[in-house]
Amino acid sequence: MTTDGSDQRSRPVLCVYCGASGGADPVFAEAAQRLGSDMARAGVDLVYGAGGIGLMGDVARAVLAGGGHVTGIIPDFLKAREVHLKEIQEVIVTKDMHERKMLMFERADAFVALPGGIGTLEELIEQLTWAQLGQHRKPIVIANIAGFWDPLLTLLGHMHSAGFLNKPFMPGAADARYHVVANIQEVVPRTLALLTKHAPADEDSNITRRF
Repeated sequence: MTTDGSDQRSRPVLCVYCGASGGADPVFAEAAQRLGSDMARAGVDLVYGAGGIGLMGDVARAVLAGGGHVTGIIPDFLKAREVHLKEIQEVIVTKDMHERKMLMFERADAFVALPGGIGTLEELIEQLTWAQLGQHRKPIVIANIAGFWDPLLTLLGHMHSAGFLNKPFMPGAADARYHVVANIQEVVPRTLALLTKHAPADEDSNITRRF
């Protein structure tokens, strides 16, 4: 593990899940860069998978360029494959994916999912599962850039209407709750509003609270 030794700041920390690829549409990379810039400007720090390529690299470099703090958490076997970004202030190397995901969860105040592949989907679903089981109340924001997450949102809606996402009969459990943002510039203000529990009185047309 390497760290810059700086003080532990009280700034909000956003965990960003996203692809190690840039995807087929340039709008995805543009969204990742905009998110990173917005985070730095708002004083929001980043924890992510430490990769230096694809959308992962785009969001991290944008945070760094804006003067923000970045923590990257990566399992040892992925350091070469995902080309971990050496410029970030703190890198934590874990023994496996399970330790990586738990540390990312512990470091984060909220989560946002940008477009990505199976790994991004798995991380998002895991946070939704933990929230439903009452293990955390941290905000979960889905950045539905160019409708990328529409198929998943349709599936989750189907699960809900079929009665599988209703509140389970167990103490502390809750309905599966998440927030969908269509425009990337809404992610940071929406997340900060959720963290401070001062959400806007009326929902923006580009933001949907599900269930």
